[in-house]
This record gives sequence, structure tokens and C-alpha cells, in this order.
Amino acid sequence: MSTLQRTQQIAVPPRDSFGFCRSLSFASGFTPLQPKTMESIMDVERAKTKSPEELADIWDDYHLGRGHIGLSMKAKLYHLLKQRTAECRYFVIPVWKGSGYTTMFLQVQMPHMIFTGLEDYKARGTQASPYLTASYYTEFADTKDLVLIRGDVVFTSKLSDKEAKFLLETAQSFYLNDVRYKLVERFNKQTSEFEFKDVLQALEMPIL
Repeated sequence: MSTLQRTQQIAVPPRDSFGFCRSLSFASGFTPLQPKTMESIMDVERAKTKSPEELADIWDDYHLGRGHIGLSMKAKLYHLLKQRTAECRYFVIPVWKGSGYTTMFLQVQMPHMIFTGLEDYKARGTQASPYLTASYYTEFADTKDLVLIRGDVVFTSKLSDKEAKFLLETAQSFYLNDVRYKLVERFNKQTSEFEFKDVLQALEMPIL
């Protein structure tokens, strides 16, 4: 059974602002996509000869315009991300579209992230199909201080590459920035005190 298929249930009290009335679980109902191995994406032996900067550039360029997102981060930041996502597996992130925004629901079980439309998740739970999945590859963490990140856009009709990149980078910022992470902790641990408008303010988005 793959990581994406394992169920991880965490009971969360109801949220008046989002209408949650079920326990949250990692997307165990999602099976169409399986994470790709690093070997299936690039020549690992050849990659070992590249500098961290060269490798990051090659990774980013390879994924441009392909319905995929390529990012990278320092190993130290990945370890912090892994630590914090283990403690707080869920969050909500708005993506601006036209004259308003769509709220995405994030589920994390490292080395994977899954982004689903919040309304879809509320309606279908773990059977809701992701809009975007992300996988973190640590093969070069020790030797090059580099973790490579691949985002796969599942619904290109609902999420552009640009929006997907914003979503992934924004999710990371909420876990890696100490001030923003307090909102993530509040969402997961102090539910009654969480206000979505604080997320909008952190992203400098208007409160509609």
C-alpha cells in the first residue's frame, strides 16, 4: 500500500466557518495517481555530477509548461517542514481567481501533500479528487543539501500551473515562517480560535 493510500485519521472539532462535520483523514480514497520515483524522472547517476545550483535549475526547467511544478529547498528547511507538518497535517489556502478566490484544503503526510477544493472535500471527504499533489525527494539532501519538489496538477481545468506554483509555495511559507505557522497551529490545535480572515490578511488578500 502506498503512502497516499494509508489512512491517517485525526478528529477535529466542527468549525462553524467551514462547516466541517466529520473527522479528517488523509486521502485514502485517492488511488488514480501513484508517486513517481526519482529514477523515473531523471538520471540519478548523471545528476550526482551536477552542482546543487545546476541540479535545481535542471529540475525547475524540466517541469516548466508540462502540467507539473518543479521547486527545490535546502535540506534544513525540509526537516523543519517535515517536523511541523507531522504536528499539523491540515490547512486552508485561498487561491485568487478573477474577482474572488477559491479555498483549497491541504492534507499532508510527508513526503506528500495533497490539495483539494475545500467544498469538494466537505462534500465528498476522502473520496474527493485532488487538484494538485506534491512529492518531496530527499535523494540529494545529504550530498548536496538539496530537496527536490515535484507538483502534479491533476485538474488542469481548475488549476493552472501558475496557480499551482503559488499554492505550493504559499503552503510551504505557512509552515516555514514562524509568524504564519501560528495560524496553522491554530487551525489544527485551537480550532475555535481560528479565523480565515487572518489567512487572507497574511496573504494581503481582500476580505470579501
